[in-house]
Amino acid sequence: MTLVLQAVVNGLEMGLVYALVAVGLAIIWGLMEMINFAHGELLMLGMFGAWWFSTTLHLDPLLAIPPVALVMFGVGRLIYTLLMRRVQRGETFAQIFATIGLFFFLQNSAVAAFTSDYRFVEGGLLSRLSGINLHLAGLSVGLPLLIAGALALVLFLALYLLVERTEFGLALQATSEDREAAMLVGIRPQRMFAVAWGLGAALVAVAGAILANFFAAYPQVGFPFTVLAYAIVALGGFGSILGTLLAALLVGVVQSVTVVYLPPAFKDAFVFASYLLIGLLRPQGLFGKF
Repeated sequence: MTLVLQAVVNGLEMGLVYALVAVGLAIIWGLMEMINFAHGELLMLGMFGAWWFSTTLHLDPLLAIPPVALVMFGVGRLIYTLLMRRVQRGETFAQIFATIGLFFFLQNSAVAAFTSDYRFVEGGLLSRLSGINLHLAGLSVGLPLLIAGALALVLFLALYLLVERTEFGLALQATSEDREAAMLVGIRPQRMFAVAWGLGAALVAVAGAILANFFAAYPQVGFPFTVLAYAIVALGGFGSILGTLLAALLVGVVQSVTVVYLPPAFKDAFVFASYLLIGLLRPQGLFGKF
């Protein structure tokens, strides 16, 4: 029983980071109903950004989060302006193939710039805290993952408050509900779309900067996280911020508990099995659109 509880605690910590990975995808889909298959590549750029700041400027990966977020916000807006805006009103397949092309462009650009070698962040705060555990009620909580999860939760809650409690968030929601009505009250949908892409890119890049403390950075690292993010967003309900958080926690727990009883190769299989089960019982996911 203690082993299972330990797995649940570990899964909840990892689930908080997963939530930050997936929430940008939820925003883009909830606002624009656009599919982004290059989502994981933006995470990969965030990981390489943290690695670059760490090795070149000797900056802790956690301190690299603000510049990485700022740069990737600009990258997200640029992607929308130069690419996605042009295919937004086209067929769905045009949007799909546009992001698939972006996927290959970003991944191969990373290969050209960094090669396919694995890059590791060394000497950061979380690396130095590796092996330090907190012991609570017989459970061992790894301090690095606890800090990472807490940071992800703070950023996630900040996003939630931005969307739910600010004028900008209300404008974002209004654009999501009815673009023409939003235009009548002075909201510019194209600006909202560009900001949504910027936020989505910044958030997943920040998640990448956090994950760089635990995983190697290499050009193909993003794809598994793309698949996982889509499962989380679909499970929580496309466009639901709160649903994304709860679904990410569920995914983290399912992965962690599965590894207790089965080989690690089965952990993602049970995640998607859980999604299929909930999809059959509640096709719209746990929550609706924000």
